[in-house]
Amino acid sequence: MLDLGAGTGKLTATLVAVGAEVVAVEPAEGMLTELRRSLPEVRALPGSAESIPLPDASVDAVLAGNAMHWFDMAVAGPEIARVLAPGGILAGLWNLMDDQVEWVAGLARISGSAAVGPRDTPAGWRAETAGMHLPRTGGAARFGSPEQAEFPHGQRRTADSLAATIATRAGVLVMPEQEQEVTLSRIRAFLASRPETARGEFTLPMLTGVLRVRRL
Repeated sequence: MLDLGAGTGKLTATLVAVGAEVVAVEPAEGMLTELRRSLPEVRALPGSAESIPLPDASVDAVLAGNAMHWFDMAVAGPEIARVLAPGGILAGLWNLMDDQVEWVAGLARISGSAAVGPRDTPAGWRAETAGMHLPRTGGAARFGSPEQAEFPHGQRRTADSLAATIATRAGVLVMPEQEQEVTLSRIRAFLASRPETARGEFTLPMLTGVLRVRRL
């Protein structure tokens, strides 16, 4: 398996734990250094989705954890198809907030789209990712029809830790400082007002959304 856009290796470690033979590819030097430190047994290479340092048809599956939306699929699609063996799988995975739960839906509303974006909740994720595997230049499709599925889980959180995580999202980081403070204050006030989140630890209902396509 190829973990593409592997970051510091969170998905890589899971793949290793289930017995997969994994190659990790990551463009950011600092993240690659951390991945190599934490998973010295994994072959970890500098590279990107648009330029994968592997031979043709050399992997059975390509996985991208919270990364595929950063790929330039006009270039990355053919490159991923190149390294996949015939019939191999491309799968993108995203962590989603389960806004079918009422208080999570409320949090998404008051946070605003910069903090909780279209790929962060199930309905938006399905719409945003359904055609992500398709060529954008009129070229021939290299992958079959997509399958989408969601798998429930949860994260133990406190109001402070959840607000701190939201503060690290790209849309929040690029806000002007005053707007960022107002947004995070609104989020903290909401969490303090809800019985589910106001006192101590709670479980944030999550889904992992998976887009899967097969190489033709």
